[in-house]
Amino acid sequence: MRARMHRRNARGFTLIEILVVVAIVGVLSAAMLLSVSLTGRDRELEKESDRLDALLGYAREQAELQTREYGVMFQDDGYTFLTYDTQRDRWRRVSEDDALDTRQLPDGLELSLVVDGRAVVLTRPKDATDLTPQVILYSGGDLTSFSATVARISPARSVTITVDDKNQIVEQDLVEQKP
Repeated sequence: MRARMHRRNARGFTLIEILVVVAIVGVLSAAMLLSVSLTGRDRELEKESDRLDALLGYAREQAELQTREYGVMFQDDGYTFLTYDTQRDRWRRVSEDDALDTRQLPDGLELSLVVDGRAVVLTRPKDATDLTPQVILYSGGDLTSFSATVARISPARSVTITVDDKNQIVEQDLVEQKP
């Protein structure tokens, strides 16, 4: 008799109890996920804007160290670093430094550019042979006045990289446009 009572008390969980626990865990997970995504964090956008900022600074340092001009040719979906070849009297892609390879933005992100206060149309044919940069990093440390924005269309978020009045490259905080 005692063994029977002991078995009844040690049966385990019922299916309904397990389903209730799973539902509670699911609701808590969804709430955490929503709270994290609603804070304005966009790791991919931040990563790409940080990369562009760092590469611009690096290319600027290289221009000064090597005493030659570097340039950046922006497209709506990426950017290419160029250097001026004085022997051939034209711009060419930087091939001797892997850090300055052509970069493509991940799907969902795009670039826009303003140079000297005017918006620049960035759509170019993919097979274009014209390698003229919109932004030039001079060997003396100066650079073209520009504002490059890395943006996500949906939801509308962006990070802008500009040149301040002290000729420094500045990455601004993430901005989220309200619908």
